[in-house]
Amino acid sequence: MSEHRRKPPQPQGGGRAAARRGQSGSSSGRRAAPRGATESSADSYGSTSYGSGSYGAGGEGRPYGGRAEARRAAQKGTGRRRGAGPGGPNGPGRGRGRTAPPARNRFIDYPRAGKYGWRRWMPSWKLVSGLFIGFIGSLVAVAGIGYAMVSVPNVAQTATSQNNVYLWSDGTPMVATGGETNRQIVNLSEIPAAMRWAVISQENKTFYTDSGIDPKGIARAVFNMATGGQTQGGSTITQQYVKNARLDDQSQTITRKFKEIFISIKVGATVKKDDILAGYLNSAYYGRGAYGVQAAARAYFNKDSYKLNPGECAFLAAVLKGATYYDPAGSVSIDPTATPEANARRATAQMQDTLNKMVKYGHLSATERAKYTTLPHVQNPRSNTRLSGQIGYLVDLANSYLVTHSDETGITQEKLQLGGYTITTTFDKKKVNELKSAVEKVQRANIKPKERPDTDTHVQFGGASVDPGSGAIKAIYGGEDWTKHFTDNADATGAQVGSTFKPFVLAAAMRDGVRDPHGDPTQAQDERTQVSPKSRFSGKNKLKIKDYDGTVWKNEKGEEWLQTNDGNESYGTPPNYMIDLREAMRESVNSAFVQLGLDVGLDKVKQAALDAGLKEDSLAGTSYPSFSIGISDPSAIRMAGAYATFAASGQQNDPYSVDKVRSKDGPVYTHKSSTRQAFTAKVADNVTDVLKTVVDKGTGTAAQLPGRDVAGKTGTTDGNKSAWFVGYTPQLSTAISMFRLDDNEKNKSRTFLEMYGTGGQKKIHGASFPAQIWHDYMLQALQGQPSKPFPAPEPIGEIVNAAPSPTPTPSATKTQEPSPTPTPTPSATRTSPSPTPTASNCGFFGCTDTGGQNGGNGANGGTDGGVPSPTPTDSTGTTDGGTTRGNGHSNGGGLFGGTNN
Repeated sequence: MSEHRRKPPQPQGGGRAAARRGQSGSSSGRRAAPRGATESSADSYGSTSYGSGSYGAGGEGRPYGGRAEARRAAQKGTGRRRGAGPGGPNGPGRGRGRTAPPARNRFIDYPRAGKYGWRRWMPSWKLVSGLFIGFIGSLVAVAGIGYAMVSVPNVAQTATSQNNVYLWSDGTPMVATGGETNRQIVNLSEIPAAMRWAVISQENKTFYTDSGIDPKGIARAVFNMATGGQTQGGSTITQQYVKNARLDDQSQTITRKFKEIFISIKVGATVKKDDILAGYLNSAYYGRGAYGVQAAARAYFNKDSYKLNPGECAFLAAVLKGATYYDPAGSVSIDPTATPEANARRATAQMQDTLNKMVKYGHLSATERAKYTTLPHVQNPRSNTRLSGQIGYLVDLANSYLVTHSDETGITQEKLQLGGYTITTTFDKKKVNELKSAVEKVQRANIKPKERPDTDTHVQFGGASVDPGSGAIKAIYGGEDWTKHFTDNADATGAQVGSTFKPFVLAAAMRDGVRDPHGDPTQAQDERTQVSPKSRFSGKNKLKIKDYDGTVWKNEKGEEWLQTNDGNESYGTPPNYMIDLREAMRESVNSAFVQLGLDVGLDKVKQAALDAGLKEDSLAGTSYPSFSIGISDPSAIRMAGAYATFAASGQQNDPYSVDKVRSKDGPVYTHKSSTRQAFTAKVADNVTDVLKTVVDKGTGTAAQLPGRDVAGKTGTTDGNKSAWFVGYTPQLSTAISMFRLDDNEKNKSRTFLEMYGTGGQKKIHGASFPAQIWHDYMLQALQGQPSKPFPAPEPIGEIVNAAPSPTPTPSATKTQEPSPTPTPTPSATRTSPSPTPTASNCGFFGCTDTGGQNGGNGANGGTDGGVPSPTPTDSTGTTDGGTTRGNGHSNGGGLFGGTNN
């Protein structure tokens, strides 16, 4: 066997087992040597005798306190020799104890090692320097992160609740409203240089050179907030702009202040100074609910910002310090010391100081400055109810037009609510006030709800005035007060128009003609005859209405129709009571126009009304004879517009209320005319000529204007629940309505009430209060305008139902129906002064009769008076036109149509 594979020689003394036995027999009474004691080389290298009860030379006891330690020692020292330790055989053996490892250096040597007493607690310069550098580095990191995380605010996005400014047709201010905040943003070019320099001189003279923040001001604000003192705002214009733009967070906290500091730094570094200044002037609060210089200029001086002079600019710069104490009107409700006198003194001193600084810094000449030594004239604060009276109705009408025509205007409801628009309306301030005065004059003199509570309560008026040449709405009367009465009576009410609908029947007859009863029924196109105003129809009361082919008209139940006239009177000469259409219009004879409507065709009548300008969803009962005498409920605006079509010789223009819209960036919308020829001039002028007869010597004489041509028509509905007068001159078309409407806003109920006895009159006709209001208004509205005649009408059509002989016929006479033997009727209806001998059924669309002999009440909404007796009883089947239609601005019969709710 090779030498290197031999087993090492075993130690003498019997090996490991013997060593263990020897260790177990340590001599008693001997004290073990302490650990780590010095030994001879023999003791440390396998020459120790075992079994004698001693260990090492001299019989010293074993240095280990237990068998386990002895075993480990033996393994290290004798049992597993690995060679001599350092220094040779006499060096330290493997069995000696280890020395403690050296101490490691600490990252932060504090308390300081190796130092004693106070020096141990004194930090070294290395520690102080390191901490300082670390602190600065942390601040830089935090600032960098904060700078990166914040964004530049934009007043147009974060403080966007601007007002819309509404102007009268002549461009003068009407009202600023629409947004939650009274603000209108304007470009810097629209802000006078004096306003810019006044603010800079007073608040931040280094604005164009500073970085956007004021370290002293920031330190002062932080200290005050931290110690609970009064909060201090940032002193630079940039910081104020940032604060104003962040209206969603105005909390007085250190966190918000630091965030605004970062934003201000970023704004100062990335935004042009002019843009910052414009943003500040457009967002600052000037008092009186005005945010921004444009709103402030209107609130204090009723002018646009670009028209401000240096004195007014200096005043507004003073008000920026706090309107409570600088508004000359005073704010004693907020602070008793803010009296008008005290505020005027403070404002004057601050204004003069601002002007002096402007001169000092070279922004204003001394000569110009000398002009402004006293406070400028400041108008009284606007009432909080800026929309009271008629203004609210006007604003609603303009807004409705813009949103309803958003495909043309580009203005949606959301954009309108954001505001910022300058809206020039079509409304004439003078005419609006005159229409209001005319209504109030009649109302004060005649309507007395305290004296006649049963008849004079819930009386309402509506009105509208339209320019025939353009369709522009010049004036409206929406009700007593927009803040008290919420439905616009000029727009949609649900009040039926009665006989004012008859001109559309006449227009259809002259344009489309009556159908030939002897025509070929196989022909696709009816044979028709255009009608002349001289055509004759029966004016008989309780006329049995016939279809155009001569058969008696019957409804779906097979019931015949009998048409009554106002007062149950017949017109014309017996026995046929034939009168021409001019006379029928003049006296508002229902039976003649109901028959004419059926002869023309109710579809043609409907189309004529639509062509004139009425909305389809305001037309009712289009398949019943009473359609021709006004059971529909168009608005006053639409009726004025439709009559304006006749005034303009057949040219139709939809009524509109907004001429143009601008934003700060320029024009947004300009109205474009959409005139169309609804009727030929021949048809329209002949309608006008017939309606002129009504005013000259018919039911509308109360509307005569001295020296002027006037055409118009009265209208009164069944049950005397509404009365109208619609008339026009060549320059202006106006509709006036009157009705009693119990519109309970809480219960959302709408009930039209009868007007028998209202205003002390037995019955209300269109010729009474409505015609009187029309007259008083038009007399003032046309003052100063030249008198214009209507165009002379050209002959039109053929005389239908001409007299059987050329001998002159007697003029139309009113005759009372003979009174047959009274017989009770089974239906619940207002009894005629001349009761009929057989049963009749007078419902919503008039009187129907199974026997063909009885007469009765006119159709609902279809008479110029409508009932023969003021006895208030309900007719079977009568539908109140106001219970389901005309609820506010959403009514389909309103100016812009819509859906009934």
